[in-house]
Amino acid sequence: MTSKTSLLASAAVCIVCALSATDAAQAAPKHKHAVASANSTLAEEVKALKAQVDALQATLQAQAQAQQQTQAQIQESDARAAEAAAAAHAAQAKLDMQIEQIPGAVQTAVAAQPAPTLDKLKYKGVTLTLGGFAAAEGIYRSRNIGSDISSSFAKIPFENAALSRTNELRGTARQSRVSFLAQGDINVATHAGFYGEFDFQGAAQTANSNESNSYNPRIRNLYGTIDWDYWGLHLLAGQNWSLVTLNSKGITPRNEVPPPAIDAQYVPGFAWTRQPQIRITKDFADKQFWLALSLENPQTTFTGTAGNGLPAGVSVTDLVTGNSTINPAPVGSVASSGFNSVNTMSLNRTPDVIVKAAWEPYIGVSRPLHVEAFGIYRDFYDQITVTAANTQGLTPGVHEADVSGGGYGGSVTYTAIPKILDLQASVMTGKGIGRYGSSQLADATLRTDGKVAPISETMYLVGGTLHATPALDLYLFAGQEREDSQISALGTANYGFGNLNNTIFTAAGCTTVGGSCSATVRQVSQVTAGLWDKAYTGSFGQIRLGLQYSHTQLEGFSGGGYTPKTSDDMIFTSFRYYPF
Repeated sequence: MTSKTSLLASAAVCIVCALSATDAAQAAPKHKHAVASANSTLAEEVKALKAQVDALQATLQAQAQAQQQTQAQIQESDARAAEAAAAAHAAQAKLDMQIEQIPGAVQTAVAAQPAPTLDKLKYKGVTLTLGGFAAAEGIYRSRNIGSDISSSFAKIPFENAALSRTNELRGTARQSRVSFLAQGDINVATHAGFYGEFDFQGAAQTANSNESNSYNPRIRNLYGTIDWDYWGLHLLAGQNWSLVTLNSKGITPRNEVPPPAIDAQYVPGFAWTRQPQIRITKDFADKQFWLALSLENPQTTFTGTAGNGLPAGVSVTDLVTGNSTINPAPVGSVASSGFNSVNTMSLNRTPDVIVKAAWEPYIGVSRPLHVEAFGIYRDFYDQITVTAANTQGLTPGVHEADVSGGGYGGSVTYTAIPKILDLQASVMTGKGIGRYGSSQLADATLRTDGKVAPISETMYLVGGTLHATPALDLYLFAGQEREDSQISALGTANYGFGNLNNTIFTAAGCTTVGGSCSATVRQVSQVTAGLWDKAYTGSFGQIRLGLQYSHTQLEGFSGGGYTPKTSDDMIFTSFRYYPF
C-alpha cells in the first residue's frame, strides 16, 4: 500500500468516527449543548480533512500526468535509441565494406604512381639529387660546316667554297650529361646548395673522332648558392648561365629557358653564355618582383676584313679567342699554365656587369606572365705599340686604350593556355655584345689607330611550345642576329668591319667554286621546328625521342649591287635515356 492510499484510508476512518460520534450525540439529549459544540468542532475538522483529500487528489493527478509525460519521454528516448542503433549498424556495415575495398584501392593507387627511384639520397642533413641523361644523336647538314652537335651558324660556307657543295652526316653521344644537386638547411630560414653539370662537348686541340673519340668532359655549370628567407636574398658564386639568359621563375638558378632544340648551340637570336660569376639577388612583394646584380667573366671576340690591316709600324697586343680573326695577326700570345699554346685569350681587366629586373605578377590566382629587363656594361682594353712614325702621326712607344660597350634587352614568357601552350620572346641590342648570341658574331674590330671599336648588334628570338599530349611536345622558333659595319678611314683606305667600299662582290664570283667572294657575314637568321616524345616512363626511368629541322640563312654585306647569301638545312635526331 502506498502512502497516498494510507492517507485516504485514515481520512475515511476519521469521517466514520465522526459520524458515529454524531449519532451518539443525538441519542443523548441531556448533553445537547455539549454535543452541539462538539459537532461544530467536528465539522470544521471534517472540512479540513476534505480539503486535505482534495489536495491529495490534485497531487495524485499531477503525479499521474508527470508519470504519463515521463513515460512518453522514455518511449521517445527508446525510439531515438533504436534509430541511433540502426544508424550505427548501417555505418558499421559501410565501414566494413570500405575496409574490404582498401586493398584494391591501395593497389590501384600504387599502380598509378611511378616506381620509386634513387635520385634523392640523404646523408647528415644533406639531400643529394642525381640527374642527367645518355644521348645518342644524329646530325645531317646540307652544307658541311665541320661541327658536332653544336652548330657554327656563322660559318656556313658561301657557294664559292668547295665545302658548300658537300653534305655533312655524323652521329654523336657527346651531348650526354650528368648532374648532381646537394642541398641542406643551415637553419630554418637559411638554405645552402651546390650544383654541378657536365657533358662531353669539350674539344682539346688534339681531340678527334678518328678512332677513340678522345674528347674531354666539359663543365657546363658548377656553383654554390645561399638563400636567406628572412631577407629575401640569394647569393650565387661559380659558373652558371649568364644573368642575361631568360628565366622562367623569378631570377633563380636551374630555371633558365633555352629553346628546346636538339642542336646544342640552340637557335640564333638566343642571348646566353655560361661563365664564372658572382651574383646577388633580392626578391620583393611575395616574390612578384626580383632585382639582381652579377659580375661575370669577360672575354672579347674580334673580327677584321682580309687585306685591311693596320698601318705600317703599328701592332696591337690583343690575345684573341679561338675562331675569330684579326689583321694583323695578334702578337704577344703566350702559352701559359692551364691553356693550350694554340688557344689565345683576350686582354680584359673589368668584369662584365649585368643588372636585371624581373616581374611575375598574380593574374587571378596564378602567375602565367614573366617579364624581364636587363642592362650590361662591358669594357674593352688593348695595348698599342708604335715602332715607327706613321701616317696617323702616332708617336713611337706603348699606348693603352680603353673603350666602353654594352647594351640592354628584355624578355617575356607567357603561359597562354595552362598546361597546353607556352610562349616566349627576347631581344637584346647594343655595342660589343656579339659573344652573348648563339651565332657568335664578333664583339669588336680595330680602328686605324689600334683602338678597339665595338660593333653594334641586335638579336631577337620568338617561339612557343605546344604540349599536344602529356607525352608529346611540339615547338617552333625563329631568331636573328644582325651587325652593323664599323669602319674607320685612313686616307683613301678603309679599315675595320663590314663593306669597306673597296670590295665589289659579283654573283659569278660568289656562286662559282673557287670564285672571288670575300663576303663578310652581316646577318644570321633561322627558323626551326621540332618535337619531343616521352616514349616510355616507368620504373626504369624515361626515354625521350626528339626530331628537329632548321633552316639557317646567312647574309653578307652588300657590294656592287649584290648581296652574298647562303643557307643550310639541318636535321637532328635524338634518343635520350633519363635514369633518374
